[in-house]
Amino acid sequence: MSMYGRDPWGGPLEINAADSATDDDRSRNLQDLDRAALSRPLDETQQSWLLGPSEQKKKKKYVDLGCIIVSRKIFVWTVGTLVVSAVLAGLITLIVKTVPRHHHGKPPPDNYTLALHKALMFFNAQRSGKLPKHNNVSWRGNSCLRDGKSDPGTTMKDLVGGYYDAGDAIKFNFPASFAMTMLSWSVIEYSAKYEAAGELNHVKEIIKWGTDYLLKTFNNSADTIDKIAAQVGVGDTSGGSTTPNDHYCWMRPEDID
Repeated sequence: MSMYGRDPWGGPLEINAADSATDDDRSRNLQDLDRAALSRPLDETQQSWLLGPSEQKKKKKYVDLGCIIVSRKIFVWTVGTLVVSAVLAGLITLIVKTVPRHHHGKPPPDNYTLALHKALMFFNAQRSGKLPKHNNVSWRGNSCLRDGKSDPGTTMKDLVGGYYDAGDAIKFNFPASFAMTMLSWSVIEYSAKYEAAGELNHVKEIIKWGTDYLLKTFNNSADTIDKIAAQVGVGDTSGGSTTPNDHYCWMRPEDID
């Protein structure tokens, strides 16, 4: 079957029906080939042509700390946090130390505290025997280091120590024991006050110095006490006595021996 039409160039235009049918079949065959090609799985080369290069997954990196393996990202964040914290702490410390501070001095002691200092210093000045280095009375030294040893008639051979009763270098047990008792009682009742005044250790040392001497005046290890040295020195003020009287011997204790 043939169809004729007008040729725009002036001649007849012949269209062959068989050729038209052949073209339609060829188009259908190409479509079938395209479907078959799409249904077949593509290899990597073909996929790279059509889709471009595929993205590769990044591998996680780890840090081996010996006892544990941690992610590198976590390790970096942890170390960074520690470094930043240390820097901030250093800056804060530097600022605190460089900022000027107003130091308020201690208030002056009240009159009662001053009186307590001087009263306890009296016992330091009245000490007998070998004085400690921290006696804090510069004009006093060791004195009467032979008490009890120089008198052959005494039972107690070591009476070094204790406190002088006054300025005449006689040691009496009764006044000394009364003083140690009252000091001990005051520490029991007012230890916080002594500590606030800075004298608690001092007053305890004073009490120990006196009681250590009192323990020397009798046999403290015996079951029965029948002898006691009540005083060291002569304090008889009755008239007519020919014995040297220490009440009238006003001299430095350091010069007695």
